[in-house]
Amino acid sequence: MSRSPRLGLLREPDFRRFFAATVAGQLADRFVFLALPLVAIVWLEADEFEVGVLTAMTTAGSLLIGLPAGAWVDRWRKRTIMVNTDLLRAVLLLLVPLAWWADALTIWLLFAVALAHGLLTVLFDVGYTSYLPALVGREHLVEGNAKIAAVRSAVSISGPGVAGPLVAWLGAPLTLVVSCAGMLLSALGVLRIRTPELRPPGGASRRLVREVAEGLRFVLGHPLLRPMLITDGIFSLFLVTYQTMLLVFLSRHLGLGSFGIGLVLSVMACGGFTGALLARRLIARIGSGPAVWLAPLCTAPSAALMPMARPGWLLWLAMTGLALVSAGGVVRLIAQVGLQQAVTPDRLLGRMSATVRFVQWGSMPIAGLLGGTLGGLLGAPAVLWIGAAGMTVAFLPALLSPLRATRELPAMTAAGSSAAAASGSTAART
Repeated sequence: MSRSPRLGLLREPDFRRFFAATVAGQLADRFVFLALPLVAIVWLEADEFEVGVLTAMTTAGSLLIGLPAGAWVDRWRKRTIMVNTDLLRAVLLLLVPLAWWADALTIWLLFAVALAHGLLTVLFDVGYTSYLPALVGREHLVEGNAKIAAVRSAVSISGPGVAGPLVAWLGAPLTLVVSCAGMLLSALGVLRIRTPELRPPGGASRRLVREVAEGLRFVLGHPLLRPMLITDGIFSLFLVTYQTMLLVFLSRHLGLGSFGIGLVLSVMACGGFTGALLARRLIARIGSGPAVWLAPLCTAPSAALMPMARPGWLLWLAMTGLALVSAGGVVRLIAQVGLQQAVTPDRLLGRMSATVRFVQWGSMPIAGLLGGTLGGLLGAPAVLWIGAAGMTVAFLPALLSPLRATRELPAMTAAGSSAAAASGSTAART
């Protein structure tokens, strides 16, 4: 890719199409993130445990198909996967407003829609992550990931701010129609990309179990991927436990409506946007590996401000704490994704992404049920305390690994494996 120094990848038409599709898809996701649980909380008066089950259904896809999804994605063209799953998710989300209009909306239908939507999202996200190296080239991974993270964070800021009033005006069920439109625009943007994608290697001898096992061996045996995987699993478990009760706490303990909840989520997302803007400079200064463990250590403790919040300045302080958590999370993810993509051969990108997602997201259904159960037993504020403590200690596996001194993205060897894969000492570039 030939690039202008000022705009970089944004000078490339296909990256701009990918960028625009990301905006539309992420905006749709933000509406779903707010509207779907509010349908349960407000329209169906779901209790804390049912909200936890809904969260579990949303993320259960990673447990059910997380590992084979990587092998499937490595067999297919990633762009085709993204287009088809966007279209199917758009159709699926329409079931909720249609059922609401027909007075047939139940919590069981929400569970089913959340589960099916989550299964499709697994395939989309694995394909999405695996497609970027083919689109921008490995030499531009940090820039590409930073720009995509920036736009995702920007949409996370504006999304809840728009979704909150929209839910208040249209109602949560009808807001999902807007999500459908976003999914369709995302599919159209990806469909218009013209950069050729190599056909994945085929063959009748390919075996799903063998391919999944190869991906697992690669990730679990890698001195950089393994500690990132453990850190991700711990952080995700406690993050989703925290998030499961966050909306309940904001709605029932602080008395916030749809607009107020949207404002809290927008302020939180401002931190993610700031983190995306600063990530490249921070990673260049401290190194990719240190960024993976320093980010949660320095920012996750501020999540403990929310259970102490009360209407007024304490709430604004807690919102600032959530923004700091979000900033640290985005910096960590940009550093982590760049490392993961850099050390993984092209033929294993889908399986690497799926393995990482399996651990990262596979813990989320457990966390959703855990958050809902603990919320029913201890109350939402106690769950927020537990979540904040767990996110803080997630830095330890990364700290106690070669990531501690891995300052640069490892180069790929001619053999198709990372220079870091040979040993922990050769992986760590100081």
